[in-house]
Amino acid sequence: MRVSDMRRVIGIDPGSVITGYGIIDTDGVRDFHVTHGAIRVAGDNLPEKLGYILYEVGCIIKEWQPEEMGIEQVFVAKNPMSALKLGQARGAAICAAVQLGLPVSEYSARTVKQAAVGYGAATKDQMQEMIRVLLSLDKQPQADAADGLAVALCHAHSVSARKVIKKDGSVTDMPELTRRGGGKRRAKRWVSIP
Repeated sequence: MRVSDMRRVIGIDPGSVITGYGIIDTDGVRDFHVTHGAIRVAGDNLPEKLGYILYEVGCIIKEWQPEEMGIEQVFVAKNPMSALKLGQARGAAICAAVQLGLPVSEYSARTVKQAAVGYGAATKDQMQEMIRVLLSLDKQPQADAADGLAVALCHAHSVSARKVIKKDGSVTDMPELTRRGGGKRRAKRWVSIP
């Protein structure tokens, strides 16, 4: 049962072979594990695989009813074809969320690791163990599922960091930061002498 001030967040670690996901309930300070898993992508060719990701992510969203999605950005390494396939898998997951009305936020792998472990170059083992500890799990989740949970945690705390609690207890978005003085230059006043 969800408490009213809790938000449900899904995190996605996209992949054309395995797509990891994790779902948490959060109030921006406390996080509670809901579920996690890995979609083993089926299909003989890329279009079938993308359709499978779209369908499966959609089913997960319908079943667990998250309100927001965080997803990891594509990391471009040495192999451009791998990056392209990863980007397409990511696009299929994003489309599933958008079709079902979820807002989607994107995070770099380094940002996700920094949020979960406190170190932007953390290893898979470090990520899995920290996710186990942070969410009080009995055992380490599978690597892709741990990454999905890490994305959900990163999103939960990134969004809550942009909120401000007012004196009356209501919550609002933090105003955009501007330069001192509002960023406007004062116009000079010219005085004409008669």
